[in-house]
This record gives sequence, C-alpha cells and structure tokens, in this order.
Amino acid sequence: MSPSPQAIDSALTRLGYAAFRPGQREAIEQLFDRGRLLLVAPTGGGKSLCYQLPALVLPGTTLVVSPLIALMQDQVAALEARGVAATYLASTLDPATVRERLAQLARGAFRLVYVAPERLTSHDFRQRLAALECPLVAIDEAHCISEWGHDFRRDYLQLGALVRELAPRHVLACTATATPVVRDEIVARLGLPPTTPQLVRGFARPNLALRAVEVAGARQRTAQVDAALGEALGAPRQERGAAILYTPTRRLADESGARLASAGWRAVVYHAGLEAEARATAQRAFTAGTAEIVCATNAFGMGIDRADVRAVIHLGPPGSLEAYYQEVGRAGRDGHDALGLLCWSQQDLPLRRRLLDRPIDGAVPDAEIIAHKWNLFLELIRWAEGGSCRHDAILRYFGDEAETLAGCGRCDVCTTLDARAETEQADPQLARILLSGVARIDRRFGLKQAVRLLHGDPEERLERLSLHQVPTFGRLRDRPPEWIQRALSRCVTAGWVAFSGEERPLVHLTRDGVAVMRGERPARWQPPPATTPSALPRASRSVRAELKSSAAAHPADETTLDAAAQSLFEALRAARLALSQGLGVPAYVVAHDRTLRELARQRPRDGAALQQVPGFGPQKTERFGPTFLEVIAAHPSA
Repeated sequence: MSPSPQAIDSALTRLGYAAFRPGQREAIEQLFDRGRLLLVAPTGGGKSLCYQLPALVLPGTTLVVSPLIALMQDQVAALEARGVAATYLASTLDPATVRERLAQLARGAFRLVYVAPERLTSHDFRQRLAALECPLVAIDEAHCISEWGHDFRRDYLQLGALVRELAPRHVLACTATATPVVRDEIVARLGLPPTTPQLVRGFARPNLALRAVEVAGARQRTAQVDAALGEALGAPRQERGAAILYTPTRRLADESGARLASAGWRAVVYHAGLEAEARATAQRAFTAGTAEIVCATNAFGMGIDRADVRAVIHLGPPGSLEAYYQEVGRAGRDGHDALGLLCWSQQDLPLRRRLLDRPIDGAVPDAEIIAHKWNLFLELIRWAEGGSCRHDAILRYFGDEAETLAGCGRCDVCTTLDARAETEQADPQLARILLSGVARIDRRFGLKQAVRLLHGDPEERLERLSLHQVPTFGRLRDRPPEWIQRALSRCVTAGWVAFSGEERPLVHLTRDGVAVMRGERPARWQPPPATTPSALPRASRSVRAELKSSAAAHPADETTLDAAAQSLFEALRAARLALSQGLGVPAYVVAHDRTLRELARQRPRDGAALQQVPGFGPQKTERFGPTFLEVIAAHPSA
C-alpha cells in the first residue's frame, strides 16, 4: 500500500521543507503507485527529495547509487543534521571506517546508504546488500548507463543485474539530461518494464540568458569573459553571487584562475590534476561562498548545491548539447536572472576530433562510438551557430515540445531579433526565398542542391528537372554559396527544414516551414552575418565541410508534431523499447528518435512506404517494420 498523504507531508517536514516544488509530489506518488519511475528533471530540480522522502516512509534501507562523492558527502551531512540515519561508502574512506559502516549497515542502522557504482563490482558487497531489507534502489545520474549518452560509465552496466538480484519493490532512476532514445535505453538496461513511467519536466529555464559567441583567439575570448563577469557580478567582492568558468584544459583553468585572482576576484581552481585536498579546499570555498569564481574542467559541478550562481561561462565547447545544458543549468537555480556564455572557435572542431580519435589505455576507440560522439559534438556546434531561439532549440532537442517558449526573449538571438528593426530579418522575403528553394527540390535532393539552385549555379540534375527555369533559380546569386549554406542550416535549427532518407538525406519543409514560406507565420530568425570568418586553418576548413555534410546526414530533430502525431510517437517509442528489450540491444539499434518522429508524421501503411522514411532501409523494414506498421495501423490518429 502507498503511504498516506499525511505520512508524505510529515516526511517532507522532517527533511526541512515547507512545500514541494512543482512535480515532486507527482513523482513520489507515481513511484509509490507504479513501483518504477524514470525521472528527468534539470540540475537543481529537486530530484534527490524524490528518493530521500520515500526512504523515510518505507521500511528498511534505501540504496542510492551515485558517481559523485561530493554529492554523497553533502547529502549525508544534510540528512544527519535532520536526524536521519544515513551514510556513504566511497574510495576516499579509510578501511577501518568502511568496516565500521558496513557493520552498522548489516544491523539496519541506516535509512539510506549512498554507494559509488564501482563498489558494486565487489561480490562480498553484493552479498551484504542481498541480506538487507531494501525497499528502494535509487540511481542518480542514470544517463551514465547509456553507452550512447554524453557521460557513459562502464560500472553502471552492472545496475541491471543488481536490480534483478535485489528485486526491490521500488526503483527510481534520475537524470538531468536525456533525449527520448537515451531514456528508453536507461529503462532497457535496468531491466525495467516498457511501461515504466517516464516523467520529464522543468527543462525550460527562461531565467537563463543563453549566448554563444564565435571568437577568433584568446584576446577576444578574454574580453567576452570579462564583460560577462562584469554584467553578472559587477566588480570583485561586491557579493552579487558566483560564477563558474568551464575550461577545456587543466592548463587553461590554472591560467584563468591566476588572471582573475590578479584582477581582484576571489577565484579558485578545480581540476583532476590537483591533489585531492586542493580540490576539496576549492570546493568548500565555492560552496561556502568565500570564493566568487571557480575555474574548472568538467570534473567540477555535479552535486554542487549553490543557488546564487549568476553566470556559467564556457571557454570552449563541451562534448555535446546534453553536457552543455547540464553544466549551464547550474546557473540561476534560485530562479533569479543568470547568464550562460559559450565561447567557441573553428579550431575547437579539429581539436575535438583529435581527442575522440586518441587511443585510450593503448586501445583504439570503436569507430562507431567515435562517429556517434563526433555527431553529438556537431549538434552542439550547429546549436551555437543557430539563428533561432536558443531555449526552444534545446527543448526540441530533448523532445520537450510542451515547454517551448515561441522565443524566450532573453537569449542573444531573441534580443538581437527584438532590437534590430532595419535588418534583413525584418524583411520576411529573405527567409521565404530560402524556403522556396527547399520546396522546389522537395525530397529529391540534399541541401547542397538547394544552395546551387538559390545561387543559380549550372547543374545537370537541376536542368534535367527544368529547375533552372523556376523563379527561385539564382534569386540569391549576389550571396556567396557559403552564406546560403549557413542560412539554410539556420532554417534547420529554426525547425523549418528537415530531412528524409538514410543513404542520401533529402530536404523538405516542415509544417512550420511551409507556414513561414507562405507568410502565414512570421520569420523569426537571425540570418548569418554578411561576412563569414576568413583565414581559417586548413584543418578547420576540412572539418567545417564535415560539419556541413553531417548536418544533412545527422540532422537535429526539429520537426514539431501535432497532438495526434505526438501521441503516435509515444506509442512507437513503447514499441521500440519492447523490441530492444526482447532482442537485448540498445534502443538506438532499433530506431533513432528522429526516425520515430518521421514515422509519426508520415504514417506509412506498407513496407514500400516505410522504406522512404529516414532510418528504414530494407533490412530494418524486414526486421522491425511489421511491429511499427501494426502500431501505426492500430493508432486512432492513423
């Protein structure tokens, strides 16, 4: 039986809270009612309460799996301060302390025990857990179980076996960032039923002013950083909050910390190259408020609970849009205004590629994994280059259509659009011309042919279809082809242009794109600047070309679905999850999210039509087609 509302409210009070945040009670009640839940909520969204409160009202010892020693320490200290018996087991403890805590654990002395996933490799420890009364297993940072997510950790692969062994009445998986395909993989790898509820909430962060700036060198980057710090914190020691500077290298973290300290800021440095005590000292200073700025690699931040972070500044791009949104989400957790600045340059692309190709412990990385991580990085770069609302682009990326803002009014793109009255974007004709070029080659060619048509370049395939005679041919011949390419890429980011086809990605207009082309909807976007960066290094030019081709081969899913298609998409996801579990493979092997969205949009009725959907060649049509066609035929909207 589920605990009474009175028991839940009493536990909330005991934990020191007067009320639930939005969505917390719903998550806890679903966990009690269904026994299984995947909770996806942003950093600072209060996910920890969703397993701490049940631990107080359920008999026995709740097991919390977390990769973050700092989070374990902070949460255990906070629970003990409230009179809740809790402990953690980590590699930082001496053997005598571990033995004592294990002995207490065996006596049932704790309501919660936090452990790192690598401890689960111990057969002895697994036997100790099996002897416990364990009503709830909570898995924090659950996206780490996904080999195709942005932060895969091999030790997490044991968790499915652990759940089977312990067979707890309740299982809660929590994460701050997960696209639909990663969410399905989490459920599958944990061995949870396909019907496991997936509660996704709170991704919209309109209090964050998101910005992305392409910089030409260290001097421009430093100027951007100093301007952002001045805007967010004023001057040193004005007690207006804190800032996090994420750096791509340890050396840059050290250099940035020294530079800011010399300018009068109370700045500390945090990265894996420092001694453990130095890292702990920096973390304590930041958490306690004695440090205004921390300059760190991505080793810092997870589990850090400081609400008054007014700025998160990236001196270089992280590995994916998921990683970026998780890190920038550490700003403005108190709900007040904050900013997120991403500085990037063309040199970041070849650097990232070299890092991905580099052998790990002498072993060459799997080519398919490299390709996947490379495309995750390119998604982030396309977002950085994009000309539409940055918040809405992120929400579409995570499949959170319900929270899209139709323009946040705060990111650099929205503010530029609102401020510029006498620019190209004020004339909707430019966007309509670009979209008209795509409409002319609808599902017959890729983006490159749209560029040639708009620029008026001689091309045999266009002439064969008499497309050199249409009014759109050559309408933008006064623009460089590179500019047209970038403008069309921004149309993709805006959700106006999408792709079909697996072997040869073919462009077409989305429903929103058709509306903009016809003048039924305003063209709210920011065209690329009239001049493009010049004098790029040769390596950057070649990678830039790969960025463009990958945008066609692996486009971000920007097609907005209506209510009926969204319902069908969810039904197709459930079928995909069942197929992946039955075959023992990750969900992405069956179909990517963008494939399911295109299925929901096109609603193919037979194998021939199915093969026209991106992601469905002959083999997948034969293997998975009957299942998906059955779902489509049975769905009321079909």
